[in-house]
Formats: sequence, C-alpha cells, structure tokens
Amino acid sequence: MPASNFASNVLDLLERTEYRRCDHGEDLESIYRLRYKSYLASGMVSANSQRMVMDGLDELPNSMRFGIYVDGVLVSTLRLHHVTADRRQSPSTAVYGDILHPRIDAGETFIDPSRFAADPDWTAQYPHLPYITLRLAAMACKYFEPDYCLSTIRPDHAAFYKRVFDAQQVGELRPYPALNYPVVLYQAHFASIAARTGLRFPFFKSTTFEQRLMFGKPHEGELEPLTILPTAKFMATAA
Repeated sequence: MPASNFASNVLDLLERTEYRRCDHGEDLESIYRLRYKSYLASGMVSANSQRMVMDGLDELPNSMRFGIYVDGVLVSTLRLHHVTADRRQSPSTAVYGDILHPRIDAGETFIDPSRFAADPDWTAQYPHLPYITLRLAAMACKYFEPDYCLSTIRPDHAAFYKRVFDAQQVGELRPYPALNYPVVLYQAHFASIAARTGLRFPFFKSTTFEQRLMFGKPHEGELEPLTILPTAKFMATAA
C-alpha cells in the first residue's frame, strides 16, 4: 500500500537524518544544552547557570541517550531506559514506583522514553521531528521486546500518544522532580499494535541491523558507530 503524503514527508526527512548514541564528551554536553534550550523556551524548567538539563538517571547502566541530526545539525534528543528486574530505575519508576515495581516483581519489563527535546529554532521548519525522534522508542520495543512502552508525560501531550501508539493511562496526575508541571503515566502494548502502526507510520520500521547498531554492544573487534542511518525507507520500499 503506498505511503500517505504525511508518511512520505517523514520518510523524506529521514533521508536527511542521522542518529547518534551519546555516551560521553561533547555529544552529551550538546544534548544536555539542547534539553535546556527546549525546556526553558516552553517553560518546563527554570533558568540555571549551567544552561544544561541532566539528572542522575542519565548515568544509569540501563540509560541510553541519543541525538537526532538533520543535515548534520542536532535538532532533537531522546533518552531511553530499559527497565528490568535487575535494572529497574527509570523516570517512570521514580514517580510511579508504587504502580510499576509490583509489575516488575511479577516479571514485566518496560521501555521508558524520556527527556524528549527539540530545538525550538527548528521545530517550525521540521514539524515531523516528534515522529523521527520517537521512532527510537518504536525501534527499542522491537529490539528489547518489552511488555509495555511507558510514557510519563504532561497531560496535554497525551492525545498524541493515544493517537500514535494507542497508549492508555495507568497513572494519575503527579509532580515530577525539577519540572514546572505535573505528569501522568501512559503505557502502550507495542507488540499488539506494531503491525497496524507499521502500516500507518512506515517510518517507524527498521531493520534488525539498524536496531543492533542503535542498542546492542559492538562485537569483539568492531568499532562503535559514530552515526546510524535510518533504514525505514528501505523497509517501506521492500514492503
């Protein structure tokens, strides 16, 4: 089935997009500064002298931080936590531990995206940034095969997650540390919507090779990739 005009536009933007996993040095500083710029502009945080937004959850062993680049320019960023019984700390479990820890004890696992930020200077030019950024969460669900993908979000963003990911609310309004607004907890059962989501949003598709580059550890003798090119267009063409 041919892609819609909307999906085609996102796929075209992906052709100019690179992903980079940021684990140290200037890459990390750049995404922390982008968070600050984005959050300050939207009133999510107050000004600070460092002009960066970071927290202790960034340095956890189950934390993965990514920069999204269009034409070589950093335009957005996302953080992911893979939550398991052995590594259960994440933004959602920090706020909704009473709800999530019993489920983790029962064997459930989660992908927990957070710290989505887009450069306010580029969002008007690239209105599809949320899709190419949250594509990382869809890829992580394919790679790690969690029970659910969590979203601890401001209430006015809930409609997007319900429409795109069929997310359902499972946690009530609560304060989130260091943010100037309360949040709600949503979850999406990605395995049950993956096929339907792939048809509606073919830009979420990815090859197992891209997933391994993004989330896996390099094999012995392999170098870590500096940037990772999206494979959605290839998948859409093959389909």
